[in-house]
Amino acid sequence: MKLYHSARSSASYRVRIALAHKGIPYESRLLNMQAMQHATPEYRSVNPVALVPALDVGGQVLGQSLAIIEYLEEIHPEPRLLPAEALDRAYVRAFSQLIACEIHPLNNLRTLNYVRKSYRQNEEGINTWYRNWIADGFGMLELFFTREKRHGRYCNGNEISMADCCLVPQVANAQRYACDLAPYPTVMRIHDACIELPSFIQASPENQGEKWWLSAIEDGKK
Repeated sequence: MKLYHSARSSASYRVRIALAHKGIPYESRLLNMQAMQHATPEYRSVNPVALVPALDVGGQVLGQSLAIIEYLEEIHPEPRLLPAEALDRAYVRAFSQLIACEIHPLNNLRTLNYVRKSYRQNEEGINTWYRNWIADGFGMLELFFTREKRHGRYCNGNEISMADCCLVPQVANAQRYACDLAPYPTVMRIHDACIELPSFIQASPENQGEKWWLSAIEDGKK
């Protein structure tokens, strides 16, 4: 397998966690999105929509992080990321989609660049936009936990699931933008438990073998 990904991309981060959790080896093809490497003709020949991550499985390229994780679950079911019971699987999928469909699209790089350019927002304006939607989305997550009462050490009881693969990268992005995360104690408790695990450490942006992403934080979050 070849994984085309970006160190700081939360969608890429989700897939790296899943691969590490399952112990699946892959060849890393790291793209610098600040340098627009994902928009080059070379990458578009791999993934015409120019998004990350993309997983090349013997020449068949898969896109979209949740679809990739579910594919990995089907071909390598243990250790599992989706629970055995149907209702538990629906819960994990719903939580994952709250992040992937409700929170992430409003704050991804394409959206922030559009807001910056089209509405002539400076970094303070971008940060205000970002923090507003993090507060809105993380409030949903905290309420979801309160209503469902299925969480334990992790999002689904005491077993790592696809929900945790989504939660940790989203918190990492929120921390990068200095969002106030104190109002979300359940989210943060689960995040703190997850990041102690070897698979999450292995998948973290800091451990992708590139240091350009660190300087990009200080370079106006381009």
